[in-house]
Amino acid sequence: MAAAPRRPFLIVNPRSGGGRASRFRIAERARALGAQVLLLDPSRPQDLAAVARRAVDDGADLLGVAGGDGTQALVAGVAAESGLPFVVIPAGTRNHFAMDLGLDREDPSAALKALTDGVELRVDLGYAGERVFVNNVSFGAYAALVQDPAYRQDKVGTTVRILPEFLARHKGPELVVRAGLLTVDRPDAVLVSNNPYRVDDPAGLGRRARLDSGLLGVLAARAETPAETAARLRSGQTHGLTHLATPDDVVVHADVAVVPVGLDGEAVTLPVPVRCRIGPRMLRVRVPRLRPAAAPAVRPPGWGTVRRATSAVRRAVPGRRTG
Repeated sequence: MAAAPRRPFLIVNPRSGGGRASRFRIAERARALGAQVLLLDPSRPQDLAAVARRAVDDGADLLGVAGGDGTQALVAGVAAESGLPFVVIPAGTRNHFAMDLGLDREDPSAALKALTDGVELRVDLGYAGERVFVNNVSFGAYAALVQDPAYRQDKVGTTVRILPEFLARHKGPELVVRAGLLTVDRPDAVLVSNNPYRVDDPAGLGRRARLDSGLLGVLAARAETPAETAARLRSGQTHGLTHLATPDDVVVHADVAVVPVGLDGEAVTLPVPVRCRIGPRMLRVRVPRLRPAAAPAVRPPGWGTVRRATSAVRRAVPGRRTG
């Protein structure tokens, strides 16, 4: 059991996850446990990394976030560079990072027990250029999903709506992915993850077996025709999908100066080339001593629906894609 922090600092996003932090009274409960709490004002955007650094300068000995994975990543990067433990309160919409840490996503307030009865884990961090990601960074079709405003509220449904159309008509920058001796030319969709997803989870909606392997996961898809892609996704074939786990940097090149990117579900743009790397065991994560065990990786709910929807491309656009 890790020693309890004396000056924990918690950032709470009251709007994240449809107001989950407010419903579970995260701010009030954290203050009762001795934490200093910053309640974000949605009408006044702040540089959260700068806020976290000021808290460290003021003597905080633990940083935490009650919010989505994008906000978690921003503050986790500061915790890692400061050598402080980090607490995850799953108050976002999907809370993938919390899921892979074995936290209770149905009751985000349960994660506050880490402040009084916690143990410490060492996990990896991903970096895309200078930006930290706790889950994944996506390019091409995957990034197009994140750029869609509906994605935040309905990830699976938006995947169903956009992915077949994207694969049917080439659009977006021409990508090239290099990792060690591997080169993938002109993939339609690329997902680089902080530790690998299962090969049968090409949307990155499922689980990672580990968060401390020191490996980046790479999923890259390119199809000569939409029909080929639809058939592969429906049948679960991996032919035509590049799936890699690597300790090497993964560099994404493009024929443009900047590319749209999905960074832990947040829509951003990054200058090209984008160099992704893994920081082995960079982050000290404090979690409750008693928490739900991480279940074996399973295919994410709704992926069969994605496959069925993608099959519509096969019926509607049987020919070769151009562009």
